[in-house]
Amino acid sequence: MSGQANVRPAMGGSQDLFYSAATTKGMPTMVRGENIYVYDDTDRQYIDVVSGAMTASLGQGNRRVLQAMYDQGVKHTFSYVRTTRHLPNLALTEKIASLAGPGFERVHLSSGGSEAVEQGIKFLRQYAYAKGLKQKTKVITLMPSYHGGTLATIGWTGDEDAAAVWGPMAIFGDKIPAPLTYRPPFGNTAEEGARGTAAALEAKILELGPENVLAFMMEPVGGQSTGANVPHRSFFTEVRNICSKYGVYLVFDEIVSACRTGSFLAAHHYPDCKPDIVITAKGLGAAYTPIGAVLAPASMVDELASLTGFNLSHTYNANPITCAGAFAVLSEMTDRNLISNAGPLGDLLRTRLNEIKELSPIVGDVRGHGLMMAIEYVRNKETKEVFSGDLFASDRIRQIGVDNGLLLYSRRQNGGRYGEWSVVCPPLIITADQIEELVNRLKKTLSTYVDELTRSGVL
Repeated sequence: MSGQANVRPAMGGSQDLFYSAATTKGMPTMVRGENIYVYDDTDRQYIDVVSGAMTASLGQGNRRVLQAMYDQGVKHTFSYVRTTRHLPNLALTEKIASLAGPGFERVHLSSGGSEAVEQGIKFLRQYAYAKGLKQKTKVITLMPSYHGGTLATIGWTGDEDAAAVWGPMAIFGDKIPAPLTYRPPFGNTAEEGARGTAAALEAKILELGPENVLAFMMEPVGGQSTGANVPHRSFFTEVRNICSKYGVYLVFDEIVSACRTGSFLAAHHYPDCKPDIVITAKGLGAAYTPIGAVLAPASMVDELASLTGFNLSHTYNANPITCAGAFAVLSEMTDRNLISNAGPLGDLLRTRLNEIKELSPIVGDVRGHGLMMAIEYVRNKETKEVFSGDLFASDRIRQIGVDNGLLLYSRRQNGGRYGEWSVVCPPLIITADQIEELVNRLKKTLSTYVDELTRSGVL
């Protein structure tokens, strides 16, 4: 029950028992959902501000998707992709490739985002190896960034605190400063920061030796690690030119951003910066089924198949029930224009969040693209001073949000060195009226926290 959420049972228990007890206070127990709302065991209603984990894009209880998965399970539950083919796999990959467009004709499916990231990098490594480029092993990423939670993807993720725990076990890749727009790593503006990071990428490639660098991987719209940071447009053009110049593969990690920016891929907004491969996950399954995907050109996949092939697989790659569910998810999105509508709805959301920013003494920045937004919290808006770690402001805001019927997602990654924020990433089915409802609850939540800080003398 909700009132007993922090009681630790003798056996079993919910997943949060594994997490830090400091960040699970006030966690409600959900029992049902409808549309963008979920309800706890006291029947309190919550708006799912972050779509579960930036995943539940169709909200709760979509009958079309559930029926498709049931029908497929009854008809054909499972067969293994290394020994058989099946029709749901063919239908889904054709749909994904058609939405992604030229240059992404082949789709390799996996069971989730971290696995897809690994498979994407492994695919590039196998391709380079088969072409005789056997020294290409280095992967450059950004600091901060997020690319997954496996031992391999932890090494590519830009988290300064990860090495203390995982250093003896993981292989950490080379990092360059992320082109943050609110806190530029170089200069004073977003454009100066972007150009500085692009220069750092070229310098890092030359330092490592272009013959040794396999890929540069980046999020076109950051997730929880940067709070929906969208680099200045110049960054995209420059990194494409740099990667092409030195024979380095450009990888877009769109685990979160696909389907959310007003186009199927965020990459579609940057036609002069076409990545060599795209990795995505969350939007494909919309929380109804675990799935991830690597999108690659037919030219690369077919050439590799004629050489060594890419022969790595996992048991549940492209399983029939998941494929049927994901096909229904994408059909629902396209039939209802949910992907394209994320553009204007995101504009409305940004406008309302900026209104909060103007009034609130602790909201320093609003950023993102489409229905993938974030608000950054600061102690001082003029200096951009972050809150001290003992306050953990974003998590306290999460707790107050629960009292106001909001499910917020807050993460103080990298010890708050790059800031602190809440991600605002609601289901794609949200309406304009529901955006107003969400913003009003958020406004009340932040006002309550400001009162707390004022009474305690922090502000």
